[in-house]
Amino acid sequence: MRSARRHLARVRKLLLILRTPDYRRGLRFGVAAATEHHRTPLATTYATVVDVGASHGQFALVARHRFPGARLICVEPQPTAARLIERVAGSGVEVITAAAGARDGEATLHVAAADDSSSLLPIGERQVREFPGTHEVATLAVPLVALDRVVVAPRGPVLLKIDVQGGELAVLLGAERLLDAVATVLVECSFAELYAGQPLADDVVAFLRDRGFRLAGAFGQVAGRDGAALQADLVFERDRPASPDRP
Repeated sequence: MRSARRHLARVRKLLLILRTPDYRRGLRFGVAAATEHHRTPLATTYATVVDVGASHGQFALVARHRFPGARLICVEPQPTAARLIERVAGSGVEVITAAAGARDGEATLHVAAADDSSSLLPIGERQVREFPGTHEVATLAVPLVALDRVVVAPRGPVLLKIDVQGGELAVLLGAERLLDAVATVLVECSFAELYAGQPLADDVVAFLRDRGFRLAGAFGQVAGRDGAALQADLVFERDRPASPDRP
């Protein structure tokens, strides 16, 4: 039954991609748009979309389709993937070939066999067990940047999307000023440790709550083989002005 549902979801995704010209462009480069985010309730428009952990441009394709007038900034540390984003998303996309973190510097990326599961944190045993094909195959030295330095004075409202395999809190720590312009945060969070030492969903919820965001919903939940929740996409909306005495 579970495999049948997954197969049906893949068929529906393919049909949506094939009937959407913006998404068919991605297929020419072997990239399937992240159409699951069509079901994620977001605002009808944003002036800026910041896609952190952009991979091959799967979410960038959706952002271009849903918010065609928005400035699109993609942050992706793997050079091959970053170059592909420029071809997939088309002219006007701004690609920053670096990993986002709490500060500028250099970091070691643990590259997974499925490269969209790569992380700045060591890949854990549970990640490999639950998601076969995500084991480490190499390491790569990559630039590390704080979003506050590379995304300066963006026009709001801003959608900040984060999918960085355990590095979510570090990204947010480097985006304190950027958050002032952010209306919505879409972030993939884990409920169980899949990468060594990663913060979990409750840590991200607490951080964003202290900065004036409320948890508006959880979508696309993924369960483990034992049925326990492993991860989901969490949506946060601006709830109140950030505290002036925040750290």
